[in-house]
Amino acid sequence: MEVIRELANWFYLVGAILFILTLRGLSGPKTAIMGNRYGMIAMVIAVLTTFFVAQNPVVWMIVVAMAAGAVVGISRARAVPMTQMPETVALMHSLVGLAAVLIAVAAVLHNNHLVALTLQNATALQQAGVEFHPMTKVHQFELFVGCFVGAITFTASVFAYGKLAAKKWAKTLKGGWVKPVQATLFAAMLVCGGIYFTSGNMTMFWAMTGLALAFGWMWIAPVGGGDMPVVVSLLNSFSGWAAAGIGFTLENNMLIVAGSLVGSSGAILSYIMCKAMNRSIINVLFGGIATADSGSAAEGESKPKNYRSGSPDDAGFLMSNASSVIIVPGYGMAQGRAQNAVKELYNTLKAEGVNIRFAIHPVAGRMPGHMNVLLAEADVPYEDILEMDEINSDFAGTDVVLIIGANDVVNPAAKDDKSSPIYGMPILEAYKAQTVMVIKRSMSAGYAGLDNDLFYMDKTMMVFGDAKKVVEDMTKAINGTGH
Repeated sequence: MEVIRELANWFYLVGAILFILTLRGLSGPKTAIMGNRYGMIAMVIAVLTTFFVAQNPVVWMIVVAMAAGAVVGISRARAVPMTQMPETVALMHSLVGLAAVLIAVAAVLHNNHLVALTLQNATALQQAGVEFHPMTKVHQFELFVGCFVGAITFTASVFAYGKLAAKKWAKTLKGGWVKPVQATLFAAMLVCGGIYFTSGNMTMFWAMTGLALAFGWMWIAPVGGGDMPVVVSLLNSFSGWAAAGIGFTLENNMLIVAGSLVGSSGAILSYIMCKAMNRSIINVLFGGIATADSGSAAEGESKPKNYRSGSPDDAGFLMSNASSVIIVPGYGMAQGRAQNAVKELYNTLKAEGVNIRFAIHPVAGRMPGHMNVLLAEADVPYEDILEMDEINSDFAGTDVVLIIGANDVVNPAAKDDKSSPIYGMPILEAYKAQTVMVIKRSMSAGYAGLDNDLFYMDKTMMVFGDAKKVVEDMTKAINGTGH
């Protein structure tokens, strides 16, 4: 058995290296496919190695579970469109959290069962020379952390899924009572966990688990849709730490390494995205964006602003006569499932000799890399998809900027209005272009609840309607115009 375990550790080492190569591959669009393959190979190695190392496994049960998971995973992967990827990712995070909870519960119940058997048969075991060592404090602490992190991840991810999928039951909670309830749940959870850790009281263990489940729900419920990219990234991190906790419980080195990689990378990504929003992670999860004071809002409402609107034909004419165009996609493109229509517009302008590129803000959409995923699905060339830092200096020399359903990430108030809640947030400097066109359903404010001065500039033309339909009409207009 020792030989098998030593051999397994070597396989786990290979798997860990492949997981590291997976993260490296997924860091760039050109190497993403290879990175995904590395991850698949690493997972196969991890599963098969664990299967052979397991002591007295119930083979049929493991095979049935793996087959069921494979069927569900393959069918889901084939059926889910790219526009539903954010909620799918959130749902997968919830399953990792649930697995952590179930394994922690099973480990605790198993230990209690062994303790009971030992007490009942103490004499016989002593005569047979069999020793039983109950769960150590270190092991108890591992279960405590793994269980409450997993429970929080589970319910928080389920709520995130509901919010991203626009489910009626996943409504944003607002009110002064929310934060006190969050604090109470969190404190009670820690107290119950501490009592379980010191005394082994099972009632406290169940109470801690229940409170963690409730806290996970209440934690994400007040977070607005605009902050979902950070939430999804953070839940990704939590699912990784939950997996690492499972690894400690099961004494599985591969799970510890893989979970730590996912946990740390998710945490780093969350930090980067918060930095791109000029906000702290605490503010995103517990503070939200403060809205403008009621007096200012009332003043703004009493003085309606003028804006210029146009038709898709007008927009098509302007773009067909431009030498350079930058498209800024936002959540409106995802909501309208307009990525393929945008690709057709891209192809049309490219054929006309227009220098056309895409500008991506780090927190555009509802998950990390949301816009990149949609554009990749539409086969937009990677070299024409640029991040904010790469393209911001080019806006001033651009003829036309087309904004599709983006709002706060192009709001000039972040640059010049010190009283604005988003002041200091890095934005795409679309306002510097010669002409700006904005596709929106209405003049409603973005997630931050702020008006956008860009929409009222003389250089800006609003084009109202469904993103997909408007872009398709623009393409038709260009094809009928030409240079």
